[in-house]
Amino acid sequence: MNWNLARRAEKMNPSVIREILKVTERPGIISFAGGLPSPKTFPVAEFAEACARVLKDDGPGALQYAASEGYGPLREMVAAQLPWSVDPQQVLITTGSQQGLDLVAKVLIDEGSRVLVETPTYLGALQAFMPMEPKVVGVDSDDEGIVVDDLPRKAGSGADKARFLYLLPNFQNPTGRTMTEARRAALSARAAELGVPIAEDNPYGDLWFDAPPAAPLTARNPDGCVYLGSFSKVLAPGLRLGFIVAPKALHPKLLQAKQAADLHSPGFNQRMVAEVMKDGFLDRHVPTIRALYKSQRDAMLAALSREMKGLDVQWNTPAGGMFLWARLPEGMDAVQLLPHAVERNVAFVPGAAFYAQDGDARTLRLSFVTASVDEINTGVAALAAAIREQLARQTPQRLAA
Repeated sequence: MNWNLARRAEKMNPSVIREILKVTERPGIISFAGGLPSPKTFPVAEFAEACARVLKDDGPGALQYAASEGYGPLREMVAAQLPWSVDPQQVLITTGSQQGLDLVAKVLIDEGSRVLVETPTYLGALQAFMPMEPKVVGVDSDDEGIVVDDLPRKAGSGADKARFLYLLPNFQNPTGRTMTEARRAALSARAAELGVPIAEDNPYGDLWFDAPPAAPLTARNPDGCVYLGSFSKVLAPGLRLGFIVAPKALHPKLLQAKQAADLHSPGFNQRMVAEVMKDGFLDRHVPTIRALYKSQRDAMLAALSREMKGLDVQWNTPAGGMFLWARLPEGMDAVQLLPHAVERNVAFVPGAAFYAQDGDARTLRLSFVTASVDEINTGVAALAAAIREQLARQTPQRLAA
């Protein structure tokens, strides 16, 4: 049988990260590659108790089909925790925040539509957007996020005006950077002036180390933004639950796209999350995640400072989240380095895949949250050895050139 694929299927590509994760399943590999929360943070006992209570008190309801919008009490909890006035009717529970990106893409993108993203940006968002065949344009970015003065140059006009600007202002994936208060205020004002909506993705915002980030951009212009959140990073990713907070004018179409995709997210999981959260559990639980991740970040920073001496490797210091962004010496390519690192039993994600255009081959993403301090020390030392080996391998080539 000769299957004729839809044109959108040709736009679908495998996740670079998921492909690398297959390599990390080998015994002995220390992985800085996956964006996985630490399983040490999963509240297994609390979910065991919640599971029993949900089945005892409302088993038939939990196991039945449910409303596409989501479980009412959970939607109310989401609305109540946000730092601006939100009607629970604006909340749509999704099957992970990744589905939220997919719904936004289906509702807002036509073939050829201009979509703006940070430089670099979240690879999963690019995967969600590309089947809709947009024209994805990277906006210049620095250590504080979007460069506001570049937005008018990239926003387009008329039929080619950007449908939305997608960004992660808090502890961004992949760079770990955080947008300052001043940058948020300026960007929000300029986007509103240009009439460019913002899709604000905030899966990591609760994972700050020393001080919480500034208020969401959505809080400044709720009618001009759609806001995406997740329970994966503060509870457990296996639940596959996230949420969208949308302006009332946009919510019905997102709901219709959700109905077509999966009818509803698992009602049983939603009830369990609501049961776990109802007594302020997150206020007690999330600080333990922050403390663990901060200690692991500090261990990686110390190891990098120790092991990368003399190698001209650069890296940042994230103020929260799960990722650190590094840049290799001039002339190196992270994709070429990866197999040599894997030979030394350490893995990372090359950074070029996170760019909409013209990826920086020297960049790489390091996740510090699933490795122990000992593994971080061993893994960073192995990565440094691989870099030295690659530099030595390239030196004769440079001399010959």
